[in-house]
Amino acid sequence: MATLGSNTGTQLTNDLATYLNQQKQNANGTLDTTQLASIINNYLTTGEKLVLETGVTTNSVYKQFNTTDVVPAKNEIVTTGLFSNGSGSLTSFFTSSISNIAGNGLKFYSGSQTSPYYYNVYATSNTASAAVEFSLGYGHVSGGGVPTTTADPNSTLATKASYFQYRALLVDSGSLFTFNNYNSNDIYFINLSRANYRERVDAGNWEIHLSGSKGIYTFIDDSGEKFNTVNSGTSQFNIVSGTLNLGTNNPATIAASASSNGMGFGTFYPDYGIFVFNPNALANTVGNELSGSNATDQYYYPQNDLLNSLSGGAYFEARRIENVSTAHYFVRVNNREFNYSNNPTYTDATGSFVEPTFSTDPLTYITTIGLFNDANEMIAVAKTSQPIAKSFSKELLLKVKLDF
Repeated sequence: MATLGSNTGTQLTNDLATYLNQQKQNANGTLDTTQLASIINNYLTTGEKLVLETGVTTNSVYKQFNTTDVVPAKNEIVTTGLFSNGSGSLTSFFTSSISNIAGNGLKFYSGSQTSPYYYNVYATSNTASAAVEFSLGYGHVSGGGVPTTTADPNSTLATKASYFQYRALLVDSGSLFTFNNYNSNDIYFINLSRANYRERVDAGNWEIHLSGSKGIYTFIDDSGEKFNTVNSGTSQFNIVSGTLNLGTNNPATIAASASSNGMGFGTFYPDYGIFVFNPNALANTVGNELSGSNATDQYYYPQNDLLNSLSGGAYFEARRIENVSTAHYFVRVNNREFNYSNNPTYTDATGSFVEPTFSTDPLTYITTIGLFNDANEMIAVAKTSQPIAKSFSKELLLKVKLDF
């Protein structure tokens, strides 16, 4: 039983009196029970609001939700595979300049590389229609690995541009990239597709295998968040040598936080979807071919070495994490509702049912539910997995989950 204060009770009385006087002046003088209930519900709390059962057949294509039919949006944390089609890992890598480069040791020179700045990498050889999974490249503070402007007046010093672009985005202005207190003049970078990682990469849930002359090594971050999908909100983590121990209840194992020469392997930025590697540390651990700036050929483009190393390791696993707002709508279809169709094939030219039995026992099939706002604009559409039969002998309760 609802309890109304004196002021609230007076307001409700006035609103009802106004409505009754308006209806009294109408030609037919009928009362709309839905309107009456709406007036009363304005003064009741959610659990006390009136729910109307009309008890009559309705041909309406719309039905208004009661307040108890809607569970307001709640935030949920969702983690899914990061790559195209929700895949959690890649084992093959392709570029648009050549087919499968895995294991063939090929290098791309000035005439054939995807770009002097970076390479786009795909999960399939059909790169014309495939989505870019990530880009990778090399940066050098002085432009190492590409032609100087003296050697080539048309040179854009691509590696220098890349270094300063990522420095401006990720570190303090005027600073070099620093890995375990070592200032690095050059970097390798892997930049995930923005459409793939969406909100951010799930820290503690990625693993990259790199191959070189010294073997295959596995790299993760040091967040220690394998089982924590909330994330700490930290904007960067160190890249370390280790494994996630997938398929076990064991936390990730860190084999080494730095290379044997004391240099850090790199830094991971989950909010940007960027992995920055230290070439000197990789060269010391994985193989000298990853030394980057040591290349004497000014047309070398050291990103070739990272591409070949990644392809040789043949494994890149990553997940993304998102805060998703979820609302639930309970669509209640009573036995007397939605038993007739507005489809023109439902009746003939005279208005008679095409199927004669529908005059006494109509039947429809529900396939789609549309959600409308107060302006009668459709804002969402839900589809049933299969058509659902509806008649006077059946009632339905359908739940629509809306993520946004």
